[in-house]
This record gives sequence, C-alpha cells and structure tokens, in this order.
Amino acid sequence: MSAITIYRVSAYNTAKQSENKMHDDTVARRFGFSGGLVPGVDVMAYMMHLPVARWGRPFLERGLIEARFVKPVYDGEDVDLTARETDGVLELEVESRGEICATGSASLPAAAPALSLADYRQVAAVAERKQVDAASFALDQWLGTTPRAWAGEAARDYLSDIRETDPIYLHEGLGHPGILQKVMNRLLVDNVILGPWIHVGSRMQLLSAGKEGDEITARAKVVGNYEKKGHRFVELDALVVANNTTPLAHCRHIAIYQPREQAAA
Repeated sequence: MSAITIYRVSAYNTAKQSENKMHDDTVARRFGFSGGLVPGVDVMAYMMHLPVARWGRPFLERGLIEARFVKPVYDGEDVDLTARETDGVLELEVESRGEICATGSASLPAAAPALSLADYRQVAAVAERKQVDAASFALDQWLGTTPRAWAGEAARDYLSDIRETDPIYLHEGLGHPGILQKVMNRLLVDNVILGPWIHVGSRMQLLSAGKEGDEITARAKVVGNYEKKGHRFVELDALVVANNTTPLAHCRHIAIYQPREQAAA
C-alpha cells in the first residue's frame, strides 16, 4: 500500500444561483445544514484530480471512478483529498472540518468496455416540465437532456470553478470529466421541476476522452425509484454521448429528488 500526497482544494459553491435551492444558504439551513452545499458533481470533480495525476490521459480514456457523498462540503472551506493505492485501486477520501465528507475509489481497467448507442434510447428532454411528486421518474422511463457544450472561455471558467490545476486539459484540448457529471444532473432538472434535492453518489466508467467543445447529451433509463427514511430516491443508468456519435461514459447516478422535509410538506 502506498499513499499519494494529499491534494488540497478551497471549495467553491458554483450553484448559489441554481434552481436547486439546496445550494442556497437560507434554504439549506432549513434542512439542517450549515449553509448552501457545494454540488456533489463538483466534489467528484475534485476527486478526479488524483487518478488523473496517477494515470494521466489513459484514465480520461478508460478510467473508472465511484463516489459517495456522506457529509456536506461548504463554500470557502479547505478540502483535503487523499488517495491510497492497493492492488491498482485508489481508495479516495474527501475531508473537511475534520470530517469525512465523501469516499470513493478509482482504477484503470485494461480496456474500456464496449457499449452500444443502440442500447440507450435517445429521447429529447420534455417540452414542458411538471412539478416533482412521488410518481416522478417512473421505473423504466427513458430520459434525455438538452445538448450542452463547454468551449473556449466556458471551458476555462469551469476548470477555474473546480480549482483544477492539471495542465492536461488545456494543453491537449480535453474536456474535464466532471462536466459529464453536470450533464448527468441535467437528466433530472431538464425533465422535472424539482425543489431542493441532493446528489448522493455516482459510478462513472469513462469510455473515451472528451474534447473541449463537444456537444454533450445523456440518455438514461430510470432503474430505481424508492423511499428510504422518508426521502425519495432515483437511480439512473445512463450513457453520456458526444456529438450524438461517441460514447464518453457509462454512469450510475443516485439522487434524493424529494428530501424528507419536502416530501412531508
């Protein structure tokens, strides 16, 4: 077992003006938090720095990463990320305020699995979103997203927002894989009008290195919709695609789409 040097980030809440008011200080406090949450997709982006430092571009082409968010990360906090390698697997931890805020793992498979576009139905985001309720996200429902591209200044701003310092993205014209997780969130917000909600975990198998300026969409099937401890959860099995032709990642995404307080309201 060997330890990788701790990577420190000053966390930044990129979603203060988001439709998801769980990132707003006032609303988040109503749910028992100290302030607005830094988005889970951005915490996962912080976590990706370590496997990319370990394996470089091959990780962006075929790496596997999993993350589970257990405690909030808040704007302006120092966040320490640690990776310990055992038998080719990096065990990842995110710590802030002396607490473990997220755990996960990363590895580099010998080859990316072959997934077919035909196995993931391409649908458009709904024309008119409806308010969330317990029947939202029916099992086996297919979801799509509006296309999104990060290019030029937007791509540079994203790297700045997630405090990414690795030069590989700018030098090689690559898109950061954290962007793919942002598109995964769009599967929820492009299809339903949500109240405050929480991303709780993801598994992402990269299939190809994305390029800056790719037009990115996601195709997902709802594979879980259930209640646990008063929260309503949704689980998505998705393929993230560049330019309608190139699979970039196979993702499993889990979120609380209706937190307990909201569900009881």
